[in-house]
Amino acid sequence: MKQINLYSDGSSLGNPGPGGWGTILEYNGKEKELCGGQLDTTNNQMELKGVIEGLKALKEPCSVQIISDSSYVVKGINEWLAGWVRNNWRNASKKPVKNVELWQEYLEVSKPHKIYAKWVKGHAGHEHNERCDILARTFAEKLKEE
Repeated sequence: MKQINLYSDGSSLGNPGPGGWGTILEYNGKEKELCGGQLDTTNNQMELKGVIEGLKALKEPCSVQIISDSSYVVKGINEWLAGWVRNNWRNASKKPVKNVELWQEYLEVSKPHKIYAKWVKGHAGHEHNERCDILARTFAEKLKEE
């Protein structure tokens, strides 16, 4: 099984507002950059969308380490998701989980893979995280100008 590092970041100008996501897939010393966005979105939605789109780009089952500065995404994957599913998409406070459609899409695209998410401090000089931030912000700014 291939070992992939998936670096991802999201950005929203206004929260909600125009947003972008940036993702880097790293395998065997090679990297592939992906980016996209939406006109009316939130930062958390773009953080999660970047992970989803990165996983969609994988062509076979892989062992994937997701590296993100979003504690929402990392804790969602590593800690909260199983409980949300078990509790019919309700959080610990019995309230509906936010962004449930995106979390359901994540579950679907993550099925073939072995996944672990790792948090990194944002804007702290982590090369791939900084690059993903630039990809996400650039896409969001482009949408804002249109």
